[in-house]
Amino acid sequence: MDIIETLESLKVLLNLLNQDRPHGWGATIEVLVFLFWLASGASYRVVSRVFAIPRSTVHRIIHRVTEEVVAAIRHQVIHLPRTPEHLDVLSHGFAGLARHRAFLKAAGAIDGCHVRIKPPSGPDGQCYRNRKVFSSILLQAVCDPQGPFINTFVGWPGSVHDSRVLRNSPLYRQAIYPPPGHFILADGGYPCLQNPLLLITPYKRPVQGVGAQRFNSHHSRARSIIQCAFGMMKTRFWAIFLQALEVHHTFVPHVSYNSIAVLHNICLGAGNAMDPEDAPEDDVQDEGEMGLEAVSGAPWREVSALEELPQDHEYF
Repeated sequence: MDIIETLESLKVLLNLLNQDRPHGWGATIEVLVFLFWLASGASYRVVSRVFAIPRSTVHRIIHRVTEEVVAAIRHQVIHLPRTPEHLDVLSHGFAGLARHRAFLKAAGAIDGCHVRIKPPSGPDGQCYRNRKVFSSILLQAVCDPQGPFINTFVGWPGSVHDSRVLRNSPLYRQAIYPPPGHFILADGGYPCLQNPLLLITPYKRPVQGVGAQRFNSHHSRARSIIQCAFGMMKTRFWAIFLQALEVHHTFVPHVSYNSIAVLHNICLGAGNAMDPEDAPEDDVQDEGEMGLEAVSGAPWREVSALEELPQDHEYF
């Protein structure tokens, strides 16, 4: 990781946060404490020793900075396209990833990600145990073709299926995105939808016909950016994806999802990219795992255009 790009990311974060502090620690020290805790996954006691700050102060700093990141700057950093020009850039980016002009109306790629937690005691704790038999909370995210997140939704227990998380998200219930005529790309864990939002998934295996096979190939090229985005985020904050944070499970969505999603976008915006190759194993479903509501094909999904063009033709 380039030290100049790292310092630029830190500068951007400090500029976005409130610099006024009613005590002598200062915003820079507080942000460094917060980032060290996130990056290392260490306990408050360990952070206290590293910075020679009382443990109770470390607790207050982490909660205060987290609240500022989530409440004050999250919507400045994670947001849907605000202009037609921005949307057009996204759409052309996805068409470039897919290497096909049929994806010129793609406006995002969606998927889910798990973060480990210490489950609550009692019967409710079982709800957080996911299909890989560890306790987690789910993040649903939509990213653009460069990897920054443009929409996030957090908090559902790890045992819940991706399609149910989608149905309960503001993205689905408010139907505010994508705009008419545009669609979001998803894997086979989601249903293929036309309303209330246009969601396009790959054809179910075994795939029948050359057109469907080529559609899946181009679809996978474009959709894989969301997995790369999660991979970069996991590589940068590997500690909190490999072990459960020593915090109450209700605090995890704010810390592990909203905060690191914001930091992920800030880092990419500052040119501080991350190779996702060494990220922990991805927890999301692959294309072959279909939700109960998923379909093998939809009559409104046009794939005939794919048969008219060379599969690897570069349009952008």
